[in-house]
Amino acid sequence: MIKEKTPEWHAEMCHPNNDYMVDMVKDEIFTLEGIHAGMPYGSSSGKWGNSGKMWTEQHGTPIGADLTYYASYDNAFYRLKVDFPVEKMKDLVRRNYAFREIKGKLVKEYIYEGDSDLIFIHDTDAPYKSYHCLLSIVFGFAPKGMVVVWANYGLTVIEIGRYQAQVVTDPQELKLAKEIHLRTWRFTPEYFDELAAKKYNPNANCQLWDMYRVRYQWKPVFTSENAAFRIFEVNTEYYNAEKDQMLRHWLLENKIRDRALPRVMQFFWETAKEEKFEGRIFFNRDELFERFKAALTENEIQIKIAEDNRSIVVLLNGQVLKVDSIRIYPNSDYVFNESYR
Repeated sequence: MIKEKTPEWHAEMCHPNNDYMVDMVKDEIFTLEGIHAGMPYGSSSGKWGNSGKMWTEQHGTPIGADLTYYASYDNAFYRLKVDFPVEKMKDLVRRNYAFREIKGKLVKEYIYEGDSDLIFIHDTDAPYKSYHCLLSIVFGFAPKGMVVVWANYGLTVIEIGRYQAQVVTDPQELKLAKEIHLRTWRFTPEYFDELAAKKYNPNANCQLWDMYRVRYQWKPVFTSENAAFRIFEVNTEYYNAEKDQMLRHWLLENKIRDRALPRVMQFFWETAKEEKFEGRIFFNRDELFERFKAALTENEIQIKIAEDNRSIVVLLNGQVLKVDSIRIYPNSDYVFNESYR
């Protein structure tokens, strides 16, 4: 019998922006194997879905958490005690998500067998990994006790769930939490009260980040009037902080999926050996969410590339969709299995 390797990953704690930073007070991440795991020391950082830093590796299959943290903008201590879906977590820790093609071979969206396949870039003999294992479990802290948890594989990020922390009101629990917080940061009670008054935001709420989580049935569709057009790779970052990547053979199948709305799309295409391009679309949040209020059962965000590769039009179900920015760059670096030779 083959003994499976114990999952290894990092824990991250992030926030929407620095105004909503939280401080960890007590932490424990429960694992299926009974191995102790915990959060980074100190405060949250980075942006929604990405802390921008990692610390010591944690081990085991995470199946829940018991966290106490302080949110100065709410002037409240919160406790999150939650169980994650066990079967889902057992599956996620075993997945390895593709992020590159393999020379002369089709890659799967993800595999369980580990990173046995390699890509060869620039037609050289230098091997690079083609799949990423689970890199981190990311905890995102929004106002009013909203906590979102993601599994991060690099170019793929999957939401595990949205959870609700509760304000600590028990006198003894509150007293202990405050004592730990003051001791950790070496604050006097007077300085704590001064900071609390300074940072308190009575208007803080989590509506925006809950809105980001709304999903719709849609797919991206890439077309061109150029008969030689070949689309190879699409990387999408979503407003709910998820990410995914689609490679050429997935794009040719291009199925409707339940997705959040896109914030940024990066994509690569060719129309000849010397006509290789990278495009980026930065979506307009207000336009996008307003237009999707009238979403159909199945929807298409259509990206139409001009025959001369010099311009792009974005549409939603056949109607022009206003975006913040469209950029086109020459691409001389990426080589794909079906690139023009």
